[in-house]
Amino acid sequence: MHPVDNTHVTRLNGYESDARQHDYVDDLSRIDASDADQFLNVGVDTHETIRAGSFIQKDRSVIHCKTCQPGVEIMGISQASQTHDWLKNYIWKNIEPDKDEFTMRVQEMPHEGYFIRSLPGAKVSQPVQACLYIAKENFSQHVHNIVIVEEDSELHIITGCATAPHLVSGLHVGVSEFYVKKGGKLIFTMIHDWGEKVNVRPRTVTRVAEGGVIVSNYISLKPVGSLQMYPTTYLEGRGAVGRYNSILVAAAGTHMDVGSRIILEAPETRAEIISRAITTGGTIIARGDLVGKVAGIKAHLECKGLILNNGLMQAIPELSGYVPGVEMSHEAAVGKIDKREIEYLMARGLDEESAVSTIVRGFLNVDIEGLPPTLKQRLDQAIAETQKDMM
Repeated sequence: MHPVDNTHVTRLNGYESDARQHDYVDDLSRIDASDADQFLNVGVDTHETIRAGSFIQKDRSVIHCKTCQPGVEIMGISQASQTHDWLKNYIWKNIEPDKDEFTMRVQEMPHEGYFIRSLPGAKVSQPVQACLYIAKENFSQHVHNIVIVEEDSELHIITGCATAPHLVSGLHVGVSEFYVKKGGKLIFTMIHDWGEKVNVRPRTVTRVAEGGVIVSNYISLKPVGSLQMYPTTYLEGRGAVGRYNSILVAAAGTHMDVGSRIILEAPETRAEIISRAITTGGTIIARGDLVGKVAGIKAHLECKGLILNNGLMQAIPELSGYVPGVEMSHEAAVGKIDKREIEYLMARGLDEESAVSTIVRGFLNVDIEGLPPTLKQRLDQAIAETQKDMM
């Protein structure tokens, strides 16, 4: 694990760790309108018509949890631990509790989190949606999430993380342990929309067995105080595949230290890390690390950043090969928009602002696998709004 910059985090004891218990909501249509709008911004459909199930947590309370399709289990982590005695074989097995001060806080002072599991052979046709929401000012939310994709099953999870409109500061710490078993496939899409002074510390480790696939999509377009995440995936079985896509925008006052690491430990494993990042005055440290442990693996890393205003864009791509016969590559680029591209579009009738906006939109439009049409439209809309803010 590479050193990361945690200097932008207020001390853990500077936050409130307790919050009142929120009422359970059977029908998401009864959710408070302001909360529902925030949920929608991060991909949560309150109608649940195109979802396999939902998990909503507000501060430390699970306020909604429902399964809508067969083949999937959804519960709060405490209920899941009581329901499945075998879950103790998964909790804290990917991540050591004493890894850092944040994981220790999750173990010492847990605030729920979700358990999502696809049953063996199940092809869950619609995504499961989960939302981790902070409504209390200066609250420190600590969650522990477990996802298990059983053999030959397929699961798509859309996780939206957000704060109430009035909220300014807070801390979110999320420990997530993912297990993709033989022949399983997990598409995990995370959309963040935090307050401007919220600090965010996810800690995620994934293990993928033979023939398994993990596709991880991460999107953060709105201002956040600081974000530090470095999810790690172990491709442990022959033919396992890992793909990470991230779209990042950092406004002034935002500090992002974001990366991902994939360790290819078995023959015929494949990995890809794709990052698109724009700073409009904030700091982005974009990391990527591919580690080839055996012959016959293929891996590629691509990190591209744009600087549209004074800020810092730092790309840190790393490749580590341990044996002959690994095939690994990387491409990194940081800079401004090419003036020739602007002139080309202006020659075809666009004014300069429209030309820049078009280029930014194209830059951010990474092809993200598995997004439902409604969420894709919502993301396109968010990117369009981000363009306006930049201009």
